[in-house]
Formats: sequence, structure tokens, C-alpha cells
Amino acid sequence: MDIRLISLGALAANPLWGEQTPVRTGHATTTLIQAGKKRILVDPGLPEVVLAARLHERSGLKPTDITDVFLTCFKPDMTRGLRLFDHAKWWIHEAEREAVGIMLADTLRRAMAMDESRGRDDWDTGNPDPLDALRERVAQLRHCQPAPDRLADRVDLFPLPGVTPGLCGLLVAAPSHTLLICSDAVPDGEHLSNGRVLDDSADVTQARESFAEAVEVADLLICGRDGLVVNPTKRPF
Repeated sequence: MDIRLISLGALAANPLWGEQTPVRTGHATTTLIQAGKKRILVDPGLPEVVLAARLHERSGLKPTDITDVFLTCFKPDMTRGLRLFDHAKWWIHEAEREAVGIMLADTLRRAMAMDESRGRDDWDTGNPDPLDALRERVAQLRHCQPAPDRLADRVDLFPLPGVTPGLCGLLVAAPSHTLLICSDAVPDGEHLSNGRVLDDSADVTQARESFAEAVEVADLLICGRDGLVVNPTKRPF
């Protein structure tokens, strides 16, 4: 078993720094799990070219070496480099897939109706067609399969709903410690030490419950927009 950080993420706006509107491009922390013959990439949030370079820098691997991709949720910040791994199996928690699928289907239906009523000539031809972007998101979600409870030996799904309806982490059980890849359920070390969840969570109450569960179970956390963080309630010093 080998777990390594491929890239550290960042929030588009960090409220703990007094930021209320986006001041940077948000992207998720990307983690690589190598277990047996599986090479699982978690949350490919960087653009494809950047992610391919970072993957090789951090692991010596090429995109074609990745066998599986796991999405903790379907935010664009987690999926930006997804098409780099079209050859791999894509996994997502079933609850997230269903919730996002309903939302995307409704958004696409309304966008198509608006497009038909306005006529093609009304769109700004200098900008990408918003329908194309929506169709690509739908195609990506269809490619994702509902993840099994266990992705690999000692790598189990750990649902952490709240920030999104079906956000799901990965719990890695080692002989001496428990590590949780927790995504935006615990965005970074500052949110962890302050006991804060993201203000724009789909369900703040549920997000707080998931936050508490993550802190209760994990010795080490890989946060959604940070690196490896020691659980302050369990540190041995």
C-alpha cells in the first residue's frame, strides 16, 4: 500500500481569510492510492496538462498507468482533469451520482428549452455554447459507476454527506493508524482546528455531523484543499 499526494488543492474563496467571493481558481487535493494492482487517483481537480505533469513528478506514472479514478463528489473542482483518464474506471458514491444526475437533467432540460426559444443566432458566437458544457457534464456522470463499498484491500468508502448530498471519503486502515481522505467534509487544517464546515454546504447540519464523524474516526486526514493533517484530538504529543 502506497498513498501519496499528487497536488494540494485550494478554495476559490476561503472565508477564514476574510474572502467572500472567489479570488483564485478552486481545485481539489489529488491523492494517489496504490494497492496491489490498482492505482486509484482521487479527485483529479487540476487541468489535464498540469495534472499529467504533476502525476509524473510525484509518482513517475503516466495517466495511462491509472486504473481507477474515485470522485469524492461531482464538483467541477474535483473533475477538471477527468478526461485524462478515459481509459480507467470512474467511481463515485451512488447517492452523489443520483443527486447530481437529477440536478443536471433538470438544468439541461431548462437550458435546451431556453436555447430553442431564443434561437441559435441569439447566442454570442465568441463564447462556448453553454449547452455543450452541460452535455459534457452529463456524459462524465454517465461514465461514472456507483462505487462498491471497498475499492481495494483496506480502502473502504466512508460517506460524509452534507457539503454535497452524497460526498464520500475513503477510509484507509493501516496497522498503526487510520487515514481518511475526507474531501471538503474537512477542507483544510484551519477549518479542522476551528471546527468549521464550508458555509455553502448543501446541508450545513449534516455537514457538521460528517465533520464530527471524520474527527472521531481518523488519526490522519487528507483534507479536500490541504495536505496530510494530524487529527488534533488524537495526536500523541
